[in-house]
Amino acid sequence: MSITAEDKARVIKEFATKDGDTGSPEVQVAILTSRINTLTEHFKTHKKDNHGRRGLLKLVAQRRKLLDYLKGKEESRYQDLIQRLGIRR
Repeated sequence: MSITAEDKARVIKEFATKDGDTGSPEVQVAILTSRINTLTEHFKTHKKDNHGRRGLLKLVAQRRKLLDYLKGKEESRYQDLIQRLGIRR
């Protein structure tokens, strides 16, 4: 249910602001979005996996907090990120 190491490395490389960047909000939100998308696909076939659904809700809340932080810090980076990821708002 988690993302593979190759997917994570690809996401980090794509959203990193500088070389070796793994802690910026952009990278963290991109990784969380990848995990959320993976879990969403999982729930299409496993409708009764309520324990996993709780984990998904925690990931969504964590992503929302990071997006709120980024929006308060620098609106242009926030707008660019949500456009690149294709998430609403």
